[in-house]
Amino acid sequence: MILTSLMLLFLNIYSASTTRDLIYRGKEASLWDKAQMISSAFSGIESLNEENTEQVISVLGDLNVSRVMITDGVGATLYDSHPELEQAPQQKITEALQGMDVFQCLYDAGVLESHAAAPVMVYGRAMGCVYIYDVDADQGAIIQSLETTIVRISFAVEAVLVLFSVLFAFTSSKKMRRILASMQKAREGEYSHKIKFHGTDEYGLIAGEFNKLTDRLQISEQAQRQFVSDASHELKTPLASIKLLSDSVLQNEMDAETMREFVADIGNEADRLTRLTQKLLAISKAERVDQEHEVVDLAQVISKVFKMLVSLADTRGIRLTCNMERTCTVLTMEDDMYQIVFNLVENAIKYNRDEGLVHVDLKQTEEDVILTVEDTGIGIPEDALEHVFERFYRVDKARSRAQGGSGLGLSIVQELVCRNYGTIQVERREEGGTRFIVTFPNFDMDEK
Repeated sequence: MILTSLMLLFLNIYSASTTRDLIYRGKEASLWDKAQMISSAFSGIESLNEENTEQVISVLGDLNVSRVMITDGVGATLYDSHPELEQAPQQKITEALQGMDVFQCLYDAGVLESHAAAPVMVYGRAMGCVYIYDVDADQGAIIQSLETTIVRISFAVEAVLVLFSVLFAFTSSKKMRRILASMQKAREGEYSHKIKFHGTDEYGLIAGEFNKLTDRLQISEQAQRQFVSDASHELKTPLASIKLLSDSVLQNEMDAETMREFVADIGNEADRLTRLTQKLLAISKAERVDQEHEVVDLAQVISKVFKMLVSLADTRGIRLTCNMERTCTVLTMEDDMYQIVFNLVENAIKYNRDEGLVHVDLKQTEEDVILTVEDTGIGIPEDALEHVFERFYRVDKARSRAQGGSGLGLSIVQELVCRNYGTIQVERREEGGTRFIVTFPNFDMDEK
């Protein structure tokens, strides 16, 4: 609306200016033709005087102008059609006697006044001057009408602009108050509150970003509550076992052998509690991203993990095999990479069958380094594959507890993989067992 009003105002101003120029040019051409006609009528006359001037004017008849003056070469008046009018502008007459053509058009109070002066040339010398003055009320009325129209349009445009500005200010203030009120609700913890704005203006964009922010805060709060709830539940079980065993020791008379069994059970539960808290701390550490990355050779990390876990595998007759390409380097943190490989291989051993196989494959492409860890265990049910990376999720709770699992290992692995710009997938093996595929961007030292 504002743009349309401004364009309308501009077009009217341009139209008025063009019309005024056309009127001025038309008036100039008309007076100049008449001045030239009078000047030409004196051709062949040796000198100008009152007598021959009167004769020429009488022959020309009515020129339909307000005033006609003829002067001699020194500016003395030889003929004046309206001597009662105020004195003619001497400067214009002087300029005409110097051989120049003079024209001036003035508009004032609805009246258009035009002045024209032309020299009377005889044998190449200015012998006199023709001065014409004309007052045109009709043309002045046209100009006045245009100016009145422009003024009215200007007021109308200004009124529209003021009205629109007031409406815009009111609307903007109302939207801003709604945004501030929503921010206050979000600050008080009401993350489900949403700002319902339509449109693509700045306020709509702010509302959209605010709604996305509250969605993330709501998800984060729910995750935090779920984490606290799950952590409390997981910590409660070993603590309850320790309490029960310690009460049994205190309240019952036991021989030394039974006492050692109870104390051993208390130690096992304490170890389980320690592992659980360590994994919770590992998750907290994995969520921090303020550590520096370094170039790590994955083959060396796998070798270190195998040395640590070979004794665990030997206790159940599980074979550890590996197919590795050398110089598979990634930009990561060595501690993170060690924990990723360790957790995946340890899980493959724990949840494998006796005399089973754990195989690790490491290869690289032009863009990626791919780590694959697969086992010959009982595998993961199809409906559980999408949940295995959730915190405290366990496919077989009874077996997980027997193995000392807390449901945090794979969640930690996923956090670490994502923090190091990688991806992780899990799938069932057709031959039985599970396969984890971890992909990292390749950091080729030879190209850097």
